[in-house]
Amino acid sequence: MSLLGTSWTLHGDGRSVRPGEVVAPHERLAWPLTIGVGLQHVVAMFGATFLVPILTNMPPATTLFFSGIGTLLFLVITRGRVPSYLGSSFAFIAPILASQQQFGVAGALGGVVVAGVVLALVGAVVQKFGAAWINAVMPPVVTGTIVALIGLNLAPAAKMNFDAAPLTALVTLLAIILATILFRGILGRLSILVGVVAGYAVAAARGEVDFSKVDAAAWVGLPHFQTPEFHVGVLGLFVPVVLVLVAENIGHVKSVAAMTGQNLDGMAGRALMADGAATVLAGFGGGSGTTTYAENIGVMAATKVYSTAAYWVAGITALLLSFSPKFGELIATVPAGVLGGAATMLYGMIGVLGVKIWVQNRVNFSNPVNLTTAAVALIVGIADYTWKIGDLAFAGIALGSAAALIVFHGMRALGRWRGTLTDDDVEPATAPGAPGAAGRLG
Repeated sequence: MSLLGTSWTLHGDGRSVRPGEVVAPHERLAWPLTIGVGLQHVVAMFGATFLVPILTNMPPATTLFFSGIGTLLFLVITRGRVPSYLGSSFAFIAPILASQQQFGVAGALGGVVVAGVVLALVGAVVQKFGAAWINAVMPPVVTGTIVALIGLNLAPAAKMNFDAAPLTALVTLLAIILATILFRGILGRLSILVGVVAGYAVAAARGEVDFSKVDAAAWVGLPHFQTPEFHVGVLGLFVPVVLVLVAENIGHVKSVAAMTGQNLDGMAGRALMADGAATVLAGFGGGSGTTTYAENIGVMAATKVYSTAAYWVAGITALLLSFSPKFGELIATVPAGVLGGAATMLYGMIGVLGVKIWVQNRVNFSNPVNLTTAAVALIVGIADYTWKIGDLAFAGIALGSAAALIVFHGMRALGRWRGTLTDDDVEPATAPGAPGAAGRLG
């Protein structure tokens, strides 16, 4: 394979995948089929990728542009060995909303850039020394707690949008629930998108959608770009997000390795650096921070096609769609009621994903260290505790994440010093990104 990872070999006859076989990352099917799979990846990422800029009042077309660019950059940096789409990360929603209140959109973008830089640096360290130190710093009880508090910290924002149009919000939420249970395959995995479409139809019928900007927008044009501003006050909001992004990326690499039967441990650092670089680019241009997408793992699991050629198709398609201002304005018309219904499900799902990490890694809550870590950090994060030091303000996500790390490692250190830490109190050394652990955080 070339340094760009674009020298694919044809799998079999290029038209089919035999039972028990998969199309490996360095392989591809015939181009018509590859393009078809690539378009499925666009559909899979679409709903989640657009929800982030809509919820944070940022241009959807710009986010789509950097999502496409980020995906292509990821494929190049990982040399075509890790198939992945980089979409908008839900972990950025809370810090972006919080920082916008004080520093505006430009200040929030500065926070996105900082998070990307830190993630890239973590990736460089992982590439040099391996990922074992991440497992020691962020055991499952800590990672699960941070993921949970990020989602549950957003509960007031979901309620505010829900209250803006309760009927529309309720229809949206019910449609998501019904699509989840009634449909299988691609529609079941896209239940949030199905619910948003249903809620949007109801909102349009009730006169809650304003199409004036759509009518005025051109069919073809550049996305709206914006430069960041940097404020020390956003550091406490965005740096904790890096912990989640690390877990998501490592989990993605492990999941792909398990499904393709390949050893991709050597790619973990490159994946982190690639996502960090993509997030930095997005922050410098006005887009949302990125992460690897589990929605697209679902497409790969269904099709058995792990070819990175399909992701080149998806990235290029996303770029082309981003050059339609009319398309971007149409996405931006999604009203508050629809967002409220979707966010009720989405934010709660992020919270429960933290619990999923605990369950999958068999975290023992009879252990007082684990119990105290989760208990303190969750309340700090959900209640949005705030600590001000001069002009700096650290809110719930930052303080909750810090509490999880400090309480866990502090209690363990004191327990060893006093001799009160037993073997049962030792956290299993399971990677924070075990397959499926945090993948659907988007």
